[in-house]
Amino acid sequence: MKVTWVFVCGPSGAGKDSVINSASQLLGKRSDIVFARRIVTRAVHPGSDHDAVSESAFLALLQSGGLCWHWRAHGFYYGIARHYADQVQAGRRVVVNGSRDHVMGLGPSPERRVVEITAAAHQLAARLALRGRDVESAMAERLARNSSLPTLRADCVIVNDAALAVAGQRLADYLTG
Repeated sequence: MKVTWVFVCGPSGAGKDSVINSASQLLGKRSDIVFARRIVTRAVHPGSDHDAVSESAFLALLQSGGLCWHWRAHGFYYGIARHYADQVQAGRRVVVNGSRDHVMGLGPSPERRVVEITAAAHQLAARLALRGRDVESAMAERLARNSSLPTLRADCVIVNDAALAVAGQRLADYLTG
């Protein structure tokens, strides 16, 4: 069966947004691969790629059936708009920046694949500090969470510890392979 959803997951600071953006630029002219924008109840910061909404707007979308995927993480709601399911119905592969917890709860499916983006603990900590989005205690919680989660069953693991272009190319290769 054809893979229709590719969830890209990994710890905070692994560079998921950056790797996805790099792959998207490499595959920009392909109409068979769509990169979903998340809807998040968090303000947009430099380097993030999502559409910000209020919590009430998010819950209204959820209630009305406007989301095909949704989860809660780090105190925020995250969702993928229903129109991406239409892309899947049209035969396209949709790439989602997802949550490890959410994906682990979905169970196996021949229509879904999981890509894990990861990096060494010291790189995660340095990247979280550089992005300046969280207070020290929130960064510590995010880093501690990594060791408490069960192992993600990923179809592809990309270690983002070199040039971003390398990780972006690996994701692009996986998506087109």
